Amino acid sequence: MALGSDGVRVTMESGLTARDRVGVQDFVLLENFTSEAAFIENLRRRFRENLIYTYIGPVLVSVNPYRDLQIYSRQHMERYRGVSFYEVPPHLFAVADTVYRALRTERRDQAVMISGESGAGKTEATKRLLQFYAETCPAPERGGAVRDRLLQSNPVLEAFGNAKTLRNDNSSRFGKYMDVQFDFKGAPVGGHILSYLLEKSRVVHQNHGERNFHIFYQLLEGGEEETLRRLGLERNPQSYLYLVKGQCAKVSSINDKSDWKVVHKALTVIDFTEDEVEDLLSIVASVLHLGNIHFAADEESNAQVTTENQLKYLTRLLSVDGSTLREALTHRKIIAKGEELLSPLNLEQAAYARDALAKAVYSRTFSWLVEKINRSLASKVRAGSGLLRGGREVEAGPGFEQFCINYCNEKLQQLFIELTLKSEQEEYEAEGIAWEPVLYFNNKVICDLVEEKFKGIISILDEECLRPGEATDLTFLEKLEDTVKHHPHFLTHKLADQRTRKSLGRGEFRLLHYAGEVTYSVTGFLDKNNDLLFRNLKETMCSSKNPIMSQCFDRSELSDKKRPETVATQFKMSLLQLVEILQSKEPAYVRCIKPNDAKQPGRFDEVLIRHQVKYLGLMENLRVRRAGFAYRRKYEAFLQRSGRVPLAWPTWQNPVSTKNRKVGQARWCMPVIPLPAGSLCSGQLPFFSNTATKIQAAWRGFHWRQKFLRAKRSAICIQSWWRGTLGRRKAAKRKWAAQTIRRLIRGFILRHAPRCPENSFFLDHVRTSFLLSLRRQLPRNVLDTSWPTPPPALREASELLRELCVKNMVWKYCRSISPEWKQQLQQKAVASEIFKGKKDNYPQSVPRLFISTRLGADEISPRVLQALGSEPIQYAVPVVKYDRKGYKPRARQLLLTPNAVVIVEDAKVKQRIDYANLTGISVSSLSDNLFVLHVHREDNKQKGDVVLQSDHVIETLTKTALSADRVNNININQGSITFAGGPGRDGTIDFTPGSELAITKAKNGHLAVVSGACFPALGPGGNGQAFLGSGLGRPGRLTHGPESSGHHTSSPIP
Repeated sequence: MALGSDGVRVTMESGLTARDRVGVQDFVLLENFTSEAAFIENLRRRFRENLIYTYIGPVLVSVNPYRDLQIYSRQHMERYRGVSFYEVPPHLFAVADTVYRALRTERRDQAVMISGESGAGKTEATKRLLQFYAETCPAPERGGAVRDRLLQSNPVLEAFGNAKTLRNDNSSRFGKYMDVQFDFKGAPVGGHILSYLLEKSRVVHQNHGERNFHIFYQLLEGGEEETLRRLGLERNPQSYLYLVKGQCAKVSSINDKSDWKVVHKALTVIDFTEDEVEDLLSIVASVLHLGNIHFAADEESNAQVTTENQLKYLTRLLSVDGSTLREALTHRKIIAKGEELLSPLNLEQAAYARDALAKAVYSRTFSWLVEKINRSLASKVRAGSGLLRGGREVEAGPGFEQFCINYCNEKLQQLFIELTLKSEQEEYEAEGIAWEPVLYFNNKVICDLVEEKFKGIISILDEECLRPGEATDLTFLEKLEDTVKHHPHFLTHKLADQRTRKSLGRGEFRLLHYAGEVTYSVTGFLDKNNDLLFRNLKETMCSSKNPIMSQCFDRSELSDKKRPETVATQFKMSLLQLVEILQSKEPAYVRCIKPNDAKQPGRFDEVLIRHQVKYLGLMENLRVRRAGFAYRRKYEAFLQRSGRVPLAWPTWQNPVSTKNRKVGQARWCMPVIPLPAGSLCSGQLPFFSNTATKIQAAWRGFHWRQKFLRAKRSAICIQSWWRGTLGRRKAAKRKWAAQTIRRLIRGFILRHAPRCPENSFFLDHVRTSFLLSLRRQLPRNVLDTSWPTPPPALREASELLRELCVKNMVWKYCRSISPEWKQQLQQKAVASEIFKGKKDNYPQSVPRLFISTRLGADEISPRVLQALGSEPIQYAVPVVKYDRKGYKPRARQLLLTPNAVVIVEDAKVKQRIDYANLTGISVSSLSDNLFVLHVHREDNKQKGDVVLQSDHVIETLTKTALSADRVNNININQGSITFAGGPGRDGTIDFTPGSELAITKAKNGHLAVVSGACFPALGPGGNGQAFLGSGLGRPGRLTHGPESSGHHTSSPIP
């Protein structure tokens, strides 16, 4: 007994030591359960030992460790499956299993409510719960498709609904409630997701240090080149206005490229077709292009779109008419007395309309995405388990969105109070149990302040939005002050005392929430509550041929005369619906706590945690659990499950009356098994009990020993057989290795001999190794000349393979070239043939694309078009023509038709040179932009050769040579060019190099051209296409000489 006592004492001491180190698993077991300091110290001890889960009765408290603890593996799931709640250490899987078993045994819907601050681990807890059900539940009849969809719906919703904030790198910017539906076998067969209040303002604005929604960065970082080219996107997020406002495009803890692969795979799992994925990405890209739409004010201060390229991408991606979209962005349609009027917008209004359209497109697409996932998860089974992930930052937000979020948190806290603190204490009092009430803060007064009919903040806000007259955010604040000024939880600058006014602006109001004071700015409350989208913008989007957009913008909206409900009212109704759903289910609670704001593992911020413990009501919940009963099943459920004896089954139906529910007064009329008189005396009961216990013990010992011996014999047999098998395999492997090495050595010695059985294995090995190496090192493109060095026996084969590879790459490249790019390459090839190594400014033209025309149809006079008749204009460019006598510069337009070169001045055709009369083209070898068109001197219709200047001289001469078939008639001269100035009179152009371009008439009557320095080929942005679409015909500086009475100087060439 002494040894036994010492053993018990040692065990107890080690248990106490461990308890002092890691704390208690259930806060109900705390000795000083009323002390908040003891509560937090227990949390600290467990957090220090990586024990992040602790119970308060059935409530699970979770502390975010900010690292992977390897506690969510398949082995952990099996450990917690089918085990009683308190038999194993606290874990999220224990809650999941308890909820699942209650669902199956009691046939009542369950709900898991996960709440806490942003960054406390709510999203991760939701994913782990879904993972547990997907891994441990029986497989449904139609395979694992439903389980895969349930799991893969999370990354898709996170990509489109989550963003990086200051507190959390993966913060959910929407509320989510997910129903998981099970069949009678307990297999998951479907689900349904309810989302509410997407923070769509984040699409157009982010605070410093925050990002837009993940999907934008994932698409830019992980999308294929072909996809980005089709969507008109660049990989650099800094190129898009909607992605740079937070100045935090790159985050070290987020791998956008890897996340994109996960999201793209998940879309296919949840029944997205390739066309639907393409349409969805087109909408995402259109939002980015929409942010890059810029406006400029015209003479009447009306907004005009200045970014044509972005507008073209928008019209293609959204499948809408370009002119209609342009008009909708710069005008507002007003219907007055049945008439439609278009009112132009100023710059501020146009920017508002653009941002409103971007928010509407993204938010409606998100709603469509949720519905699409719901259709993929649809099931006819009604019984299920719900996962509510609620609660975001409770902080001093900028305005309306934060107000709605905090209102949601208040409603969920009220539901927690009703179901845990209030209802249980009321039940004890109703049953007449001696009970000391636990005081707690009932936040119903705050919920009423927000949602009360006619008097609540939402009602006042709606009334101010709908009333006629000039309603502003400040008038809304004034009405709040008049209506709820006596409420103890409401304060404004006007109602505050002198000391408090210093912390309150005149456009702000303060609410005392259960989590603390929050100050709101009323700026934007009315606009965001109305959420107006101009009618013509709606009409434009309703006409979209994009299948997703056509579903998001229904044409019935245009004919509906009823004013849509405000955002606050819609949110209030959806929140009341959510509360009703939760009240119909049996709740389980997971209260998440964030240990620090820096997201650092191992750091425990006591001040922050004390604040969370306070506003989550954990101390009050602990006191009620400690003072209350451990078993709290309802009478009806208890009697249905446990209150029947075998003789009464299954006909006994005894309703529980209210008067029989008093503790100590319950009179349940259960039948008693009749026993013969005198058969059992009271003194015989211990004897029978001891005898039965001994028999049971002996039989159980014998049974389990026999089972152990059978298992031992089986294990020995299996072990001996398996050891033999392993030995034989090992010996065979060693034998094969020795033979292989011997054959390789023999082959290496005879590698230069003719092929024979001794070296064939080695030669085959060398050949295989070379081909495998060649497969990994094949050239990537035609310009890649690298090729692995072949062994001597494969040199001829290597050359043949190399020739085939080059031909194949050339064939693939030629097939991938579009007709437009082919024409571009042909023109570039002709330009290279003519000018490469001959003209100084040719290298600057290489990275610039040749475009089809430099003048639009609206820049060419209709009279000129009429004069040309049916001749199409193949190319048009602004040029400067120099007179043959005085060399005065004159702005002209050079037009190329299939038959002639046409020189145009405004609305008049000045000269037409048929290609048959064009004898040649002369240009200098320097970097100037002058060229001369030579014509037949015998042609009386021509006045002589034409001296022209073009900012795009390489492009112009190439297209002229191709159109006139004069590729071989372009003369590149050094020093000077002689041209026919008229009948019997020649002119000369002298070219000299210099630092700045200057064109003057010299004293000898020649045209003197000083060539300027060559400019870099690329623009400021480093893009080879930086100058596309630019290049107005600007003449060079012309000076008539010192003997002239004056100087005519125009703007110099840049």
